[in-house]
Amino acid sequence: MLRFIYNLLLPLGFLFFLPGLLYKLRNRGGWKSTFMERFGRFSPERRSELAAFHGAIWIHAVSVGETVVALSMIRRYLERFPERKFILSTTTTTGQELARERCPANTAVIFCPIDFPGMVRRTFDVIRPAMMVIFETEIWPNMLSECRARGIPAVLVNGRMSDHSAAGYRRARIFFDPLLRKFNRIMVQTDADFKRYKSVSPEADVVVCGNMKFDQNPPEQLEDPGLENYFGPGDHLILLAASTHPGEEEFVTRKYIELKKVFPRLRLVLIPRHAERGGEIAAMLERSGLTFCRRSQSREAPAVPVDVLLADTTGEMLKFMSRADLVIMGKSLAGHDEGHNLIEPAMLGKPIVTGHVLRNFRFILNALLENDAVATVTSDAELYPQLEKLLKDPELRRELGKRAAAVIARHRGASDRTIDELEKILSPPPAS
Repeated sequence: MLRFIYNLLLPLGFLFFLPGLLYKLRNRGGWKSTFMERFGRFSPERRSELAAFHGAIWIHAVSVGETVVALSMIRRYLERFPERKFILSTTTTTGQELARERCPANTAVIFCPIDFPGMVRRTFDVIRPAMMVIFETEIWPNMLSECRARGIPAVLVNGRMSDHSAAGYRRARIFFDPLLRKFNRIMVQTDADFKRYKSVSPEADVVVCGNMKFDQNPPEQLEDPGLENYFGPGDHLILLAASTHPGEEEFVTRKYIELKKVFPRLRLVLIPRHAERGGEIAAMLERSGLTFCRRSQSREAPAVPVDVLLADTTGEMLKFMSRADLVIMGKSLAGHDEGHNLIEPAMLGKPIVTGHVLRNFRFILNALLENDAVATVTSDAELYPQLEKLLKDPELRRELGKRAAAVIARHRGASDRTIDELEKILSPPPAS
């Protein structure tokens, strides 16, 4: 009955989200030529190509962040079980492009279908997976029901659930409890996530495997993003604000203007979480009076070196982080407290400044705080003095980054634990 109600309301929800879907499709970059796979439509050539992957493990990641972790897990999986085959699906065009660029051998890439029953059935008919593995928070009723109907194990990996989400799920427990029980296993990041999932669905099969984001390794050689093209020659100090959200770019820019009076060599790189916001951020920079360049519009050296680079592209954040002297992580300032993943700058050994709450990433934040490996601010007013202190002290920055990298190294191993659990489900021991 609940699934019937869901499918009855799904077209209305889809119509509500359709304008946003079309806006992102038009304004975001990435791979778009096979986007009709989102509607369960595959060309004859694609059907033939994917037939070779029948019996593969279907891994679904939403966008760029989850795709990076999924690719890392697939590479580790193939090291241990080279005979396995994989289908990797994404929702966003940017995630799709990244997956296609970096997918290892034995891996095919598709768009994940929208959760309409017919679209889901057509996709399962094409790929015929041996298992469905979903990353983090993607819980789609028709996909899970289709797995159950076909006898295909469904597993959630690297799962997390914030306090806010848990409260909402508990209020709608009549819907989410049976849905979570459709997973053969739910593998979560922390003990707190375990308790939250169990509070929603006490009978769900939940285990703690750790956070696979700790297992990421930066590429051996990151491409040089060419900051000298924008900032001109010289020994610049690079302040990078990563994964920023509305309000944060303007706030950080104001602080940068103040800091530049003290540190004339300081240059700013802004990387918004959503690249399609580049236009509105550019308008703000115009009003600020700073000189700037948009990465999405030019990779050539401007006529005159600029103060700010607006990196409104996708898939390049690690390149820019590798050149930063100090990293501010977004969604933690100017009224935001959900936070973003601190692991990427930490694994690069970069000093990090962030808000002090990070509701969605508390475990990572606490692991860094316990080792004095991150600088936090409890209010926006504290950002300027915190940045000033770090910019004045190169040794403090180096030590902060060194401790952050050490924390990441100590928390590795989640990928192997997850793979072990998946293999138990795929290849159960013979009955005695």
